Amino acid sequence: MSGPPARERMAAEMERLHDDATAFFQRLDGGGGFREDRWSRPGGGGGVARVLADGATFEKAGVNRSAVSGVLPAGAAARLGARVPGGEETMFYATGVSLVVHPWSPKIPTAHLNVRYFELTDLAGVPLDAWLGGGTDLTPTYPYPEDAAHFHRALKAVCDRHHSSFYGRFKSWCDHYFVNTHRNDERRGIGGIFFDNLRDGESGLGLERLVSFVLDVGAALPAAYEPIVRRRRDEAYGERERRFQLARRGRYVEFNLVHDRGTVFGLQTGARIESVLMSLPPLAAWDYAPEYAPGSFEAELLAMLEPRDWAAASS
Repeated sequence: MSGPPARERMAAEMERLHDDATAFFQRLDGGGGFREDRWSRPGGGGGVARVLADGATFEKAGVNRSAVSGVLPAGAAARLGARVPGGEETMFYATGVSLVVHPWSPKIPTAHLNVRYFELTDLAGVPLDAWLGGGTDLTPTYPYPEDAAHFHRALKAVCDRHHSSFYGRFKSWCDHYFVNTHRNDERRGIGGIFFDNLRDGESGLGLERLVSFVLDVGAALPAAYEPIVRRRRDEAYGERERRFQLARRGRYVEFNLVHDRGTVFGLQTGARIESVLMSLPPLAAWDYAPEYAPGSFEAELLAMLEPRDWAAASS
């Protein structure tokens, strides 16, 4: 599975996932609707951005789909983890779905999911490399260990359907990816799974089997996230919880603008800027050197960010 047939299949699958995710979050929001913007990239390809603002449950929800192509500058392919001769320009094709939802309530975590397919050819169109990537993670503001355990168990179930090693490997990858290294290695949230550069033959699986895995990850949130939203959406909160939510969103913004591969790739390849920055919350805050009392919910949340075996947790 490489070359144009792979592109056609993956583009169709991403369109389906995009529509399914839009319908899911519109239903889960319970009141809002999505605005749709279609865009074209000058270098080749384009995408569809769908954003829900000021909904009943979500302050902002964005669900993007893109299929872009063009020339990668010399050296850029190697930085993406490609297996290509160094120092040469290559042609790329990338398609994927990316979503981020920021709830109104600090009791409901922010959720992120991304799945993607990437391929490279030389300037004559000869295939050089192709791989899959993606993942999903949870960023809570309030310390509910049982929500983290539920999310991870749902992801483990997805992974275990495809390979017994996937959950452990991809959880660890996620734990060490979504990290604000400039903040003394503070984690963005309680993790999930993250993977990249999955190629034909990975863990003994052919590319078709890996595609099935990635598509399952793309459809994981109804089981992994919806029960958390429904459990927390009517819980009371006050100004203190909201203020802490905005501060944690500030750390979310820092990661996405400083460290996130997808943001960097979008900026380097001339993608539509509104789509690249769709993941940012509508409001965030930066307190100067905040300190939280031991035993406070804020301190408990920060302690929860340290990696642990959530799938085996008793909570």
